[in-house]
Amino acid sequence: MKAALVPLSAWIALSAWAQQPFLETDSLAPYVPTPQAVVERMLEAAHLRPGETVYDLGCGDGRVVITAAQKFKAKAVGIEIKDFLVRSTNRKVQALGLTDSVQIVHGNALNADLSKADVVTMYLLTRSNDLLRPNFEKWLKPGARVVSYEYPVRGWEPVRTEVVEIQKIAHTIYVYEIPRSVPKGTKPAK
Repeated sequence: MKAALVPLSAWIALSAWAQQPFLETDSLAPYVPTPQAVVERMLEAAHLRPGETVYDLGCGDGRVVITAAQKFKAKAVGIEIKDFLVRSTNRKVQALGLTDSVQIVHGNALNADLSKADVVTMYLLTRSNDLLRPNFEKWLKPGARVVSYEYPVRGWEPVRTEVVEIQKIAHTIYVYEIPRSVPKGTKPAK
């Protein structure tokens, strides 16, 4: 599989962040906004339906949860560890009149109860996805979709991998589905 090209600004932020000792921070990734075209494609790739619930882990400025509510008529929960992003995103959600369908939670995605999620989206690093995988296997119901931008969930086989090209830069979206035939709490097939 061909690796996706990462925009220079994202690469610089990721490279600087990756130099930090991983256990010294609760953050699972630096704040690098996902391009809006990729956000929309992630939600389309998840086959998000009206009334479903999306959890965005590391929701940043809220573009995934806002798009899910506005364009897809879904309920959305953003989990964000950075207080300044929680405050600014909550202001944006209020200004858009989306408080009935969008909730921003100040917290660590590693501690989130994901049992109400139909779809989980994320733009985190592979090693962060590794840390979250047991939570997905514990909390997500059969049929739930996990959509990861740029970084795979190791040990899981995606049901789809999509590439979105923006200004000649390839962006990879990995889509996983919790198997319907596997009881909750067991591992999806590799």
